[in-house]
Amino acid sequence: MSQAWQTFLSDLRAPLERDPAAEGVLDVVLSYPGFHAITAHRALHAMYKAGVPILPRFLAHLVRFATGIEIHPGATIGEGFFIDHGMGVVVGATTIIGRNVTLYQGVTLGGTSLKPGKRHPTLLDNVVVGVGAAILGDILVGESAHVGAGSVVVKDVPPGATVVGIPGRIVSKDGKTAPEESAPPSSRAQVQMPDPTATLIARLEARIRTLEERLRMAQAPGETIAAETLIEPDSLDAAAL
Repeated sequence: MSQAWQTFLSDLRAPLERDPAAEGVLDVVLSYPGFHAITAHRALHAMYKAGVPILPRFLAHLVRFATGIEIHPGATIGEGFFIDHGMGVVVGATTIIGRNVTLYQGVTLGGTSLKPGKRHPTLLDNVVVGVGAAILGDILVGESAHVGAGSVVVKDVPPGATVVGIPGRIVSKDGKTAPEESAPPSSRAQVQMPDPTATLIARLEARIRTLEERLRMAQAPGETIAAETLIEPDSLDAAAL
């Protein structure tokens, strides 16, 4: 089996193994823009390395129109590469990507320098980059690292680490939570974040219970009391809630 064919099969298996929505080989071949983009890139990268002028860039431009994914023909990408959904993904010219890497939509692997040479990131094997994340500059993301959605990473990431936030900071490594002082407040899990709407609703419910209890105690049998007489003007002020 040739290396090119083995790489093609590995790219084809990646969505089937990592996307529960994949309904089979035909579904991937017909409906997955990430698979279309990486398949085209394999051919364009070979042309680019062979020194073919203009054509690889022009064809990559057409692929971007067709898939919403922009991969420079110069980028080096290992087998088993998977872009889930893919719209808005950008992979720069000197990017190096290892085996079995997963990118979600809106990811940018970009440069921070105008100088020639290596100016885009290197992602080692089994890295996962979440929705809308940006990894910028000639930095190294270690094997099996995870970059959280919306993060901006401008420094090296050690193997097995999880990075979140702007700028990205390590919140766990090898499955163990990092010390609290190393994680910014925004890196807390979403379920741990305070919900201001829920807090306001809870205060309103407590206020209603208080008014109902005062009404019950003040109302003699057979009498009625207007509820507005029990509500102080201040109680309608949102700030008081």
